[in-house]
Amino acid sequence: MDNIETVLCIKRELLPESWVQQKSIIPMALDSFIKNCSAAGFAFVNRPDAEKNPAYQQIIPYIILQTRDFENTAIYNRQGSEKRLHDLWSIGIGGHINPIDMETINDSFYQILISGMNRELDEELDQMPNNALPEFIGVINEDITDVGKVHLGAVFRILTNTPEKFSPGSELYQFGWKKTKNLEQLNLELWSKLALELISANLGTRI
Repeated sequence: MDNIETVLCIKRELLPESWVQQKSIIPMALDSFIKNCSAAGFAFVNRPDAEKNPAYQQIIPYIILQTRDFENTAIYNRQGSEKRLHDLWSIGIGGHINPIDMETINDSFYQILISGMNRELDEELDQMPNNALPEFIGVINEDITDVGKVHLGAVFRILTNTPEKFSPGSELYQFGWKKTKNLEQLNLELWSKLALELISANLGTRI
């Protein structure tokens, strides 16, 4: 029998109500995100159960790569294990957090989140600059799609002056850099659209 994947979840009812609206786009400091999630408590739930139960929100690090002038954003075409997102374009690198992201049973939510985020970057990118540091910018959530109903996005962004130094792994199909102002021309997944709005909110202007 195959091992069943377990994923990091928080009960929806224990999260701030503003985070789990039909469409939530919330600029936020990392400290605030960690404080709320730690207070809510978390558990690892069998993924097949979590995918069908909106009472749980699976926490997903969602990492965006942009040039430091915001002019260009990295994109790729969805071809991975989540068939419901196939053939949509995405600006977010990331995935589920698993028990492998814990060093000890006493790890804090912060430690697990950062470990999971770093693992996703290592898995998805064959190469990236040593000074590429993810910065947390906020939360996205949507209850419009079947995928969105059971996931909460913890959005990070990496700003770079050397986009050519990012080399994609095999999962990032048709990876490339595109003018940020032209992204709306693509068939983007909804989370990517929300993430662009979040970036605009952080900049205090609309891209």
